[in-house]
Amino acid sequence: MKKLLFSLALIISCIACNNNPKNEAKVDQPTREKKSEQNEPTFGIVIHGGAGTILKENMTPEKEEAYKTKLKEAIAVGHEILKNGGTSLEAVQKTINVLENSPLFNAGKGAVFTNAGTNELDASIMDGSNLNAGAVAGVTVVKNPINLAMEVMLNSPHVLLSGKGAEQFAKERNLEIVESQYFYTEDRFKALEQVKEKEKSTASFYDPTIKDSKYGTVGCVALDKNGNLAAGTSTGGMTNKKWNRIGDSPIIGAGTYANNATCAVSSTGWGEYFIRGMVAHDISAMMEYKEVSLKEATDQVIQKKLTELGGTGGIIAIDYRGNVSMEFNTPGMYRAAMNAEGELTIGIYKE
Repeated sequence: MKKLLFSLALIISCIACNNNPKNEAKVDQPTREKKSEQNEPTFGIVIHGGAGTILKENMTPEKEEAYKTKLKEAIAVGHEILKNGGTSLEAVQKTINVLENSPLFNAGKGAVFTNAGTNELDASIMDGSNLNAGAVAGVTVVKNPINLAMEVMLNSPHVLLSGKGAEQFAKERNLEIVESQYFYTEDRFKALEQVKEKEKSTASFYDPTIKDSKYGTVGCVALDKNGNLAAGTSTGGMTNKKWNRIGDSPIIGAGTYANNATCAVSSTGWGEYFIRGMVAHDISAMMEYKEVSLKEATDQVIQKKLTELGGTGGIIAIDYRGNVSMEFNTPGMYRAAMNAEGELTIGIYKE
């Protein structure tokens, strides 16, 4: 009888326990909610179109609207890819393609001219999931240098190719090749003539007072729903550059860097200083080793380290949580950012 009563009590106790919703809420529900929050996918994308002496008083309303419209068009392309579950690499590449195809920016179609009256293009891209990267420098007939950088990363054993060899590789990979005349724009050629005229009376063949003589690059950083970061940068370099000069844009760690553990960065500005400071990697390293936030790292590197070195320019960055930074020490930087909710931010001047 005692055994029977004990068994009945045990059964009744188990039934009461299973039918107690409060008990379930105390134990299981918070765990499920926390897990859901952790697994909620986020994504984001940031772009830039160059930094420099960009002043509102020098900009017509029509020109300002043209820049904002193109920035919005470009970032929308990458955002749509990310929203539909695409990779950060694809979003970066396709977004930069839009900027390269526009004569407004110093990359691709709008590239500035060298001292010899030619256009020499540089680009790089990096995958934060495995630290793989590809870059090209000094190409003259590849319509979209960022596409060639992607091919170098994915389909070659190398990281950086230059000049004729890079162009030969582009042809082997069936990328679009154009005549050099494709890159000609009147504004850029006039800028070259102005710099050359100034060069006659100054010691330097770079003049920051002449529009686009020093700055101008396009870049994109992105975080996809799988938590992968990517960064890319493309440029025509400096107006009147000589001796096949190469800036920071194709240099991994200076102009471009991405690491899933920290952030993705694309730089724009006076490339020599970004190379010397290894600016893009320095931001990531500060986050990794000093365990500071993205905002603190970018502020320290751009506003303090780069500035004290004598460099000017800026960066865009996004970290593995989706936090964004658009930091620059110049009067302006063409820039835009869009988060997972589709909220768009566009800027030109220092505000």
